[in-house]
Amino acid sequence: MGDLYIHGGIRHSQSIDYNSGLGIISPFAPQALFDDVFSRLLALTSYISNRFIHFFEDLVYRDVTRFSQDFVVVSSYQDPGSSNRKFVSCSSISKNLGTTLDIHKRDTSSLEDHSTVYSRCEMIEKKFFYGSIHFILKGLELTRLFVKSTLVLALAPYHISSQCAKHAQIHMKSFLSRVQITFHGSSNDIGWMQRDPNMDPVKDGSARFLEHLNAIRNGEHKLPGSYVYLLIPGLFSNHGPLYFVSTKRFFSKMGLACHIAKIHSEASVEYNSLVLKQYIEELYWGSGKRVMLLGHSKGGVDAAAALSLYWCDLKDKVAGLALVQSPYGGTPIASDVMREGQLADKETRRIMKLIVCKIIKGDIRSLEDLTYEKRKQFLSQHKLPKGIPLISFRSEANVGPGVISMMSHIAHVELPKISFLGLGSHESDFEVGPIVKHQVPVVVPVSAAMAVSALHLQLRYGEKSDGLVTCRDAEVPGSVVVRPDQKLDHAWMVYSSWKKNQIGADASEMCEALLTMLVELGKEKNIGN
Repeated sequence: MGDLYIHGGIRHSQSIDYNSGLGIISPFAPQALFDDVFSRLLALTSYISNRFIHFFEDLVYRDVTRFSQDFVVVSSYQDPGSSNRKFVSCSSISKNLGTTLDIHKRDTSSLEDHSTVYSRCEMIEKKFFYGSIHFILKGLELTRLFVKSTLVLALAPYHISSQCAKHAQIHMKSFLSRVQITFHGSSNDIGWMQRDPNMDPVKDGSARFLEHLNAIRNGEHKLPGSYVYLLIPGLFSNHGPLYFVSTKRFFSKMGLACHIAKIHSEASVEYNSLVLKQYIEELYWGSGKRVMLLGHSKGGVDAAAALSLYWCDLKDKVAGLALVQSPYGGTPIASDVMREGQLADKETRRIMKLIVCKIIKGDIRSLEDLTYEKRKQFLSQHKLPKGIPLISFRSEANVGPGVISMMSHIAHVELPKISFLGLGSHESDFEVGPIVKHQVPVVVPVSAAMAVSALHLQLRYGEKSDGLVTCRDAEVPGSVVVRPDQKLDHAWMVYSSWKKNQIGADASEMCEALLTMLVELGKEKNIGN
């Protein structure tokens, strides 16, 4: 049958001939046959066990090599007549070793295999030991993660409640701050120019104004024709065609050169100041006469900004400035509407942008420039020039109960030409270009609205006003202040009363008295210089 090789330390034994060729069977044939069968079974068992152990060794070896670099891969025993490498276990090698000792009496090769087997057993035991340590550490890590997750889940309601409490506290503080800002409003800003030590004091000229007004009502007109008189309208004047119209007509009848400045009333102060600068230069170079300025409401602020920014170009062209009911220091109406940080500030600002920018086609900065914050910032950087004649006119509206129901003005409103009910409607009516407008006379309860607004400012801030501008904010530092005894609202100075026969002076006569007083003030300054 040939030679039989038993792996794992078993000696090589040759097969025994059963027949010598003489037909005689050896008496030892049964014993030899038994040994041969036993050896084959032993070899097959050893091979199967080696494969099984090799599989588990690979599993253990992968885990051990991750955590220990001190071990050396041990090569399996290789049979001299075979090119394959086999791994053996302690149990199989011990069995093979006992069988071989019984048959071959412990030769030298078996002793060497014996030592190799014990060393390999020790390595396997170490692998199993460190592998078990690895699994234990893995178990501890899983336990730690489980405990940590349990704690996080247990503390989650506490963290959530604390975060909710913090957010609620922040929102409550923000809400209380908004309520406080809304409640205080402009109470700390009204009259700030009188409290500023850097501002020049004012001089009362009410008595001299009444003298000029009485003289004008008696037919004495002293306003010289050596000047060009420029009337500067205020906010939303583009939508009131009768703005300053009666005053201009009154001056023209006296033979005076009077103009109404064509500016965009809903533009910013900075923009209008440049427009006025160019307008004044055109009037001066066209007539050769110096210009007297009279600005109403925001028009006075625009004119003062033009003198502050472009005085080097205008000092020889402007003779004086009269500010009539102008929010030179600001107005609580604009500040209360445009102030940030108060309740519903974003919603209010959005509504004002819709009205001013979309409907009126203006600039939202026209309102922002009249707030106390913007006026403080502008006046700290740009002050009126010294030496120019200045007059500021302020008034107080009548807040009596009869005013709201009785007083009103007739005005004309310019409306775009819009076809109703589909009659005459055409696509060209809505094209970009000059819009055809027509005037519609309407009765506007301006005085009633001013009376309600003045009453609101008086009840909230305790300040007297003409309905839009408080008396203290209309007094320009360094100017001669006129404080009339007559109750006049903010719109009275520019719109003529519908009454033809009125007892008191009208707006045109008051504008003439202011300009006459301004000319007189200019002469006094020239004599003093």
